[in-house]
Amino acid sequence: MKQNLKSILSWLAIAVLGYLLISVLISAGIFNLYHVQVMQTIGINIILAIGLNLIVGFSGQFSLGHAGFMAIGAYAVAIIGLRMPSYGGFFIAMLVGVILAGLVALVVGIPTLRLKGDYLAISTLGVAEIIRILLVNGGTLTNGAAGILGIPSFTTWPLVYIFVVLSLVLAMNFLRSPLGRNTMAVREDEIAAESVGVNTTKVKVGAFVFGAMLAAVAGSLQAGYVGTVMPKDFAFMTSVNVLIIVVLGGLGSMTGTVVAAVVLGLLNMVLQDYSEIRMIIYALALILIMIFRPGGLLGTKELTLSNLFNKSKKEVK
Repeated sequence: MKQNLKSILSWLAIAVLGYLLISVLISAGIFNLYHVQVMQTIGINIILAIGLNLIVGFSGQFSLGHAGFMAIGAYAVAIIGLRMPSYGGFFIAMLVGVILAGLVALVVGIPTLRLKGDYLAISTLGVAEIIRILLVNGGTLTNGAAGILGIPSFTTWPLVYIFVVLSLVLAMNFLRSPLGRNTMAVREDEIAAESVGVNTTKVKVGAFVFGAMLAAVAGSLQAGYVGTVMPKDFAFMTSVNVLIIVVLGGLGSMTGTVVAAVVLGLLNMVLQDYSEIRMIIYALALILIMIFRPGGLLGTKELTLSNLFNKSKKEVK
């Protein structure tokens, strides 16, 4: 218990120091508006990738429907935010989006998560497309294919930073809970897990719902950052981009997810000056990484302070 408390306080101190460092860099003019925008995008991508890694990396389910749940959160903020243009309205809208995404994931997950492999991927992709088509045909509520414009600028970098930290804390606590351990057991061997009494459907649906809710949080922040939402923003390639971050960082590594999101975000920023060949260089970089690091940048490794404390104790002895 004492060791866990020391680890929690250490991570909290690191989060506070990170916040203070970014604040100082912005105040000193080292980080300009463009850098802040890149940082916000990276933060939103981290939240998206954390949710997808829970589904793909930790529960072993191949999902391509993440963009659909992101769209639910984004449109909740767009619709409610325009009618309640305040932070109170924003957080209410975010809560509504998270609940709706969780309910949709629950309803969809119970039948579809009995499938495996390609069949599951196709079914989750179908769910995302159904959500997108509903938004296109939503009439005056969603404004159809034209989307919703003029959403108040709710999202700031401190807000994104706070939600990144909260998402990581919730995800790591989930994984260390009995349900989280059961989730990883199902990933390793579903038949063996079921033979010792694990309700595999419940476990997979739980991870799926949690991941969908985090996607809705990211969608809410995205809507408040960009100021517009359109159905085309949540097409198939959006899910693929998040999947790239998860695979690049390492399936089953939250630390890898954060590192990959930062690396790809910075790579995109550096390549902005080479717009004509940017996507070619970006694709080549991904191919080279996957050739030399097929398990991702970190594989399944996690950066844990408890290991550092244990090492320091052994050295003292």
